[in-house]
Amino acid sequence: MSRSVRTCGASVRPAKPSTRVSPELIKPRRPWHGLADVELGTVEWVDWFINQRLHTAIGDIPPHEHGTNYYAQHQPQPMAGVNA
Repeated sequence: MSRSVRTCGASVRPAKPSTRVSPELIKPRRPWHGLADVELGTVEWVDWFINQRLHTAIGDIPPHEHGTNYYAQHQPQPMAGVNA
């Protein structure tokens, strides 16, 4: 296994990619017929998690909507004396 070296000289192993799949995705949709089914199910779950799930900590709206609202309110202001 290759090792990487931090700037302080300490040797560390590279991060191992996560292979864990969310149980709330896997259990209700058994049986899976192959890797393509699992990949499609994962993409559908991520879409739901970001675009449709209501998040109570941000006012019962989906995270994507919260992000859109936030960035709409925090647009960079042009510098004084600069014409666009």
